[in-house]
Amino acid sequence: MREPRAGFTLVEVMIAVVILSVGIIALAGSSSLVTRMIGQGKRTSAAVQVAASRLESLRSVSRRTSPLCQDPAFASGGPITTRGVTESWVVPATGTSRTVLAIVTYSRVGGTATDTLLTVVRCF
Repeated sequence: MREPRAGFTLVEVMIAVVILSVGIIALAGSSSLVTRMIGQGKRTSAAVQVAASRLESLRSVSRRTSPLCQDPAFASGGPITTRGVTESWVVPATGTSRTVLAIVTYSRVGGTATDTLLTVVRCF
């Protein structure tokens, strides 16, 4: 009769290798997903920065004249492409409070995305 030996059997080692392999494959798959999501976040952030910059520029232009909002540059415009982002903006021609829109379109996985930022500019 054989005495029991301490250690691992071949079956135990094979099961451990399979479990470890499944974990490594799952980790590799999730890291590629995270990389894609980070890239998408960068594109979205760039688009929002372009739109916010346009709104700040329009807000600044609206304050150049007296009475306010009479500068010819305070008007609708676009489309203009900056850093891979196409922007256009809508400025109402009249009113004491004008709702100004900045619309940006940019590429994302599976197509394009459009975001709209809105601000109200007081012209009184």
